[in-house]
Amino acid sequence: MLEGVPRRSSHASCEALRSGERPLLEHVASVLDAVEQWEPQVRALLPEPGRRERLLSEASALLERFPEGAARPPLFGALVGVKDIFAVDGFPTRAGSALPPEAFAMPEGSCVARLRAAGALVLGKTVTTEFAFTAPGATTNPHDPSRTPGGSSSGSGAAVACGYAPLALGSQTVGSVIRPAAFCGVVGFKPSYGRIPSDGMLLFSESVDCVGLLAADAETAALAASLVFDDWTPLADPHPGRATLGVPDGRYLERADAEARAAFEEQIAALERGGFAVRPVPALEDIAEISRRHLELIAAEFARVHALRAARWGALFRGQSAALFDWGRALGDAEIAAGRDSSRRTRAVLASQMDEHGFDLWVSPAAPGAAPTGLHHTGDAVMNLVWTHAHMPALTLPAGRTKKRLPLGLQLCARAGDDERLLAWASEIAAVFDGTAQRGSG
Repeated sequence: MLEGVPRRSSHASCEALRSGERPLLEHVASVLDAVEQWEPQVRALLPEPGRRERLLSEASALLERFPEGAARPPLFGALVGVKDIFAVDGFPTRAGSALPPEAFAMPEGSCVARLRAAGALVLGKTVTTEFAFTAPGATTNPHDPSRTPGGSSSGSGAAVACGYAPLALGSQTVGSVIRPAAFCGVVGFKPSYGRIPSDGMLLFSESVDCVGLLAADAETAALAASLVFDDWTPLADPHPGRATLGVPDGRYLERADAEARAAFEEQIAALERGGFAVRPVPALEDIAEISRRHLELIAAEFARVHALRAARWGALFRGQSAALFDWGRALGDAEIAAGRDSSRRTRAVLASQMDEHGFDLWVSPAAPGAAPTGLHHTGDAVMNLVWTHAHMPALTLPAGRTKKRLPLGLQLCARAGDDERLLAWASEIAAVFDGTAQRGSG
């Protein structure tokens, strides 16, 4: 990590703000000092004239409203980054593009409003690739500025990794939460499809898009999820027992590079030493076909979502977005129907294998390797696509580093709808890797 960049915040720091142990105005000023120091190199946030004055004013108003710790809401004073495909009152939305904000005008979404109601302060808009696709923004990886932070939730991952915020909103259509979280060494959570309302978010593909969370730790992700879900159901037992883990053996794992596979074997060994049962399961031999159907589905839906914008502002689309639009426009209802049917079938097959082999979570590498060099692309989402396609909840945890000190993530995937238990299990699994992100692996 860049020398001097603050380490990421934690759930404990959120509690310290709420209790008053950490004075709010002092905290906000300290974060803003870090932003001013490191943003010229990291570029996680969109520029905002007057950011310091706005945030200190909002923090003062929050203190006046909630002077006593016991009455303070759960995210009191926590700074939150918001990917620039979400509408936020008082901020323009440009979706990483050259289009004018009027192209994306919509009311503030439920997820943003709920975080604000819980006491969070919007640090600012975070950089996204154009339309949350592949044309990258200017953000660099805080661990090595010559490398991508991942995408499309690039700025959200980097902002959390830099310690600017303990929480940021992202979105996922293929791997746009899990991959940047893994590359930046933070927690990323993509819920089951539809469990976080997506109003106020620019859609890419209505059949698979999910609002996601990038967080300092699993506890922060779980707290935020409990606040933004429409139907959060607290577990009767917050410690649901040790999860049994399944490894999808075969062609899917072969998509990871040699270093990632070696690191994954070390991660599995650490889990087994920690008392977790791990079962290799032959699975996803049709990963290439699933990938094709998913990409055709999202391209076709992307073209429909952006048809009016393309008609008016198509000349402003960057090359990758324009090419995707043209491809998607050539696809039709048949590809959309085939993609949606594939989603249902893939979800059923994966759930059936979990039943047959008696395990609770699929575990896999969160990306084919560490963050690649260069800022012209955001990395390969192949390790994430299948779980997004199947509408299953996925979460990545920091789980060691490469020999070059680059973060590696471990991806956990549960049954559709089993988000609450996934988040509870994640905290237990994260304990196995406490300290490994600092010590490194290999």
